[in-house]
Amino acid sequence: MEHHEPVGGRRRTAASVPDLVSRAREGQPRAVARLISLVEDASPLLREVMAALAPHAGTARIVGITGSPGVGKSTTTNALVTELRRTGRRVGVLAVDPSSPFSGGALLGDRIRMQEHALDPEVYIRSMASRGHLGGLSWSTPQALRVLDAAGCDVILVETVGVGQSEVEIAGLADTTMVLLAPGMGDGVQAAKAGILEIGDLYVVNKADRDGADQVRRDLRGMLGLAERREGAWKPPIVPTIAQTGQGVDDVVAELERHWAWLDASGEQQARRTRRARDEIEAIAVTALRARWGDVHGRSELDTLAVAVVDGATDPYAAADELLAAFAD
Repeated sequence: MEHHEPVGGRRRTAASVPDLVSRAREGQPRAVARLISLVEDASPLLREVMAALAPHAGTARIVGITGSPGVGKSTTTNALVTELRRTGRRVGVLAVDPSSPFSGGALLGDRIRMQEHALDPEVYIRSMASRGHLGGLSWSTPQALRVLDAAGCDVILVETVGVGQSEVEIAGLADTTMVLLAPGMGDGVQAAKAGILEIGDLYVVNKADRDGADQVRRDLRGMLGLAERREGAWKPPIVPTIAQTGQGVDDVVAELERHWAWLDASGEQQARRTRRARDEIEAIAVTALRARWGDVHGRSELDTLAVAVVDGATDPYAAADELLAAFAD
């Protein structure tokens, strides 16, 4: 179900939204690709698309996969797809690069290793860039996920190519956040510094056959043991894997299933999805407000207020009040 959008494909006459949605619901890869392209392009058709998809989405399990470059994210994702398919699930893979201005549906270079899944109609692989939208991942990715969800994916793996803030953002998008570590990527303290100990539901120590893997697990276990957790809270497991050979990947899927069961039983699943929807609504509203400010008042008013703040003639709060008052008029 992997798809490369043809050059110039976005300039074709668009099919009707109901037709596209209907074909995407049947799992037709070209229709799914077209809908995700509409998301990336912030198409005027997006409102109609999202309204048509809404009744069909909300069942997929979304797994965020993050970790420093070199830990084996792509290899692990590939092995996970294999294992999830073995359990009979339809799988979507969304590789998001928050910084890249290029996308067009082309697979990133390291996606090539997923070619073994290319002819599987039950696997959909797509790379996309957030294209500098206000809100980054929070603006475009939830809508792309909704497309894959409505297209019948049981599990959607979201892999960030970027590092830093995107690691935190992905935790807000996922039902389960999987953090990958590997020996030789810096000591365990680096993990704490990166803030990943606050976002992980599942920790995977990849390349577990290498020297230092046991130390990484010990460091992680020690740090996670220091975290204060309320009674009944989820305790993130640590799973060793060798993704290159597939060793331990079945254990990862078993822990994912255990976490999904906990999410459902605890009510946390509903809470996370509500929080995610709230963030998405906010991102769309703020983007729309900014666009309307630009349309109605132009940049000049904002620039004038900015100069006044710099000159000390006013303060940022008063300037913001003035801008909001102008918008209300």
